[in-house]
Amino acid sequence: MAGKTSSTTAGKPIRCRAAIVRKPGAPLVIEEVIVAPPQPREVRIKIICTSLCHSDVTFWKLEHPPAIFPRILGHEAMGVVESVGEGVHEVVEGDTVIPIFLPDCGECTDCLSNKSNLCSKLPFSVSPYMDRDKTSRFTDINGEILYHFLFVSSFSEYTVVDIGHVTKIDPQTPPISACLLSCGVSTGVGAAWKTANVEAGSTVAIFGLGAIGLAVAEGARLCGAKRIIGVDVNQDKFELGKKFGVTDFINSRNCGDKTVSQVIMDMTGDGADYCFECVGMSSLVHEAYASSRKGWGKTVVLGVDQPAAKLTFSSSEVLHSGKSLMGSLFGGLKPKSDVPILIKRYMDKELRLDEFVTHEVEFEDINKAFDLLLDGKSLRCVIWMKK
Repeated sequence: MAGKTSSTTAGKPIRCRAAIVRKPGAPLVIEEVIVAPPQPREVRIKIICTSLCHSDVTFWKLEHPPAIFPRILGHEAMGVVESVGEGVHEVVEGDTVIPIFLPDCGECTDCLSNKSNLCSKLPFSVSPYMDRDKTSRFTDINGEILYHFLFVSSFSEYTVVDIGHVTKIDPQTPPISACLLSCGVSTGVGAAWKTANVEAGSTVAIFGLGAIGLAVAEGARLCGAKRIIGVDVNQDKFELGKKFGVTDFINSRNCGDKTVSQVIMDMTGDGADYCFECVGMSSLVHEAYASSRKGWGKTVVLGVDQPAAKLTFSSSEVLHSGKSLMGSLFGGLKPKSDVPILIKRYMDKELRLDEFVTHEVEFEDINKAFDLLLDGKSLRCVIWMKK
């Protein structure tokens, strides 16, 4: 029966460990927390492993709203269903799942359309609460409320997630690879595959070769792009990018008196067919747009900039260039139908995932994962709860 489970902990609070951030930029502290049972249409998940994304770091540092503390960060993860709330029929205890920050209710106009992945029933926001009743399922041992992050909060041994954010996956999928598809790699691959619909034989320019930018390269490679130009300030990224199909490289610090867009125009003649901004800087969005070909060039924004950042374009440029600029949240993917496709392509050895994992740490060393990312030493660091 939907909502029923045989778990001995079902319907009861669970005590477990979680990594809590109590002040902006302060080291995470592992504490004992209490995770409440799932309410209707919610799932409690035992996290097997989680990975660190730049968005976690952005909100770890953020001092002003939507920042809020104390909070349990983390949103890239893989786990197993421990128990389900009333009305949940999509998964049962023991199912292998990945929680995904972007909801997929499967019922609203957007979720039923192939033109959107922006659910209307559970609209995306940077909320500190659960989707439906706007409350938290976490408290510390003193009873203080701990806030959620992106509806996932995977830096905890157990978490509660709305069923709209839960995607059931093949249990044979290696956990270390599955967790990457919760956010970053899916976002990059999806942006090339779904949002831009990169055509075979085309030219692609990627601004920023971090994990998301390299995932865009991987997606463009799978789509058959002929030329993939990577732009970064780190020269070492070229060799790394070659693994994912990058064919050309521009070090933006070595362009002399030319802008990056001028260099790309010189390289291509007309500009790139598709440009992707993967850093989160308004100045780079402008460079990407300037690098795209007139008539049909597409510029896709994936980078997370500061909330108040603005873009400014002249109306005549927009009118006369015939180019398009679009945002891409989670790469335009529908979590419950498209992520299993990516998993199958990985299992069929078409999609490269393993190469994104550069480090692994135990849960107790979670702050090391932050250090590695801040120092530019890791693409993805996987954090194991209990290896």
